[in-house]
Formats: sequence, C-alpha cells, structure tokens
Amino acid sequence: MANYVDLVDLIVRRLVTKPEAVRVEEDRSDGGVILVTIRVDSEDVGRVIGKKGSTINAIRHVAKAASIKSGEKVDVDVKED
Repeated sequence: MANYVDLVDLIVRRLVTKPEAVRVEEDRSDGGVILVTIRVDSEDVGRVIGKKGSTINAIRHVAKAASIKSGEKVDVDVKED
C-alpha cells in the first residue's frame, strides 16, 4: 500500500510559495475510497490547481497511478486555508 499523503505532499510543497502552510490529510470511506485533501494558503490555490485544472489533474493521475498495484481508489481534492 502506497503512502499517498507523502506522495502528494512532496509534489505540492515544490509547487507553492509557502510550503510551510501545506497540509495533506487522508480519509478512508466505508466504500474503500481514499480521499486525499490538500490544504494550502489562499495565495497558492491557483498554483496547485493550474490553468484549467491541469496541475491538480496531473497530481490526481500520479496518485491514481500509485494506487493501481494495490487496487485502491484514490481521489485528491484541494481546500483553501
């Protein structure tokens, strides 16, 4: 089983201007879906989402690729602090 929090945290901290404000949390639902929530400073939300959502979609693809071997379903979401 991959550690999705560490994976997403590593990627996001390199994208933002305030890496100390980044918090990544994991929540597992009863249905087996793993929700990874990214919380960043309000100035960095645009950097994490990217133009037309391209950056957040790339992060989602990396997390899903990491989950293929274990057969888990992973979803990544961004929240503003």
